[in-house]
Amino acid sequence: MAQAMRPHTATSLFATDGKAHPFQDTLVGVTLVLGVIAFVTAMFHNLHLISSWAGLAGIATGAYGQFISVTTRERFGLILGLGASAVGFFLGMAHGGLFGGIVG
Repeated sequence: MAQAMRPHTATSLFATDGKAHPFQDTLVGVTLVLGVIAFVTAMFHNLHLISSWAGLAGIATGAYGQFISVTTRERFGLILGLGASAVGFFLGMAHGGLFGGIVG
């Protein structure tokens, strides 16, 4: 009797195609961490340097991650990190910018 075979796709948390994507997963993680740092530090006016630089780095890593992403799960995490990075970057720029207070 013929049985239907299901592929084993639980090899990686972010790979829905059954293949490992370590570089893309790393970019997702870095983008999410930078996004959280930028978003949280944007809530404090005096931490605008950390917020703006972490946001800028998160936007750069997230954009490159979107460019080379393979699966939808990777793109979902990257969009979350990009959004948080962008909010942190824009609020950091509004509070003083990348060089605010250092270069006068």
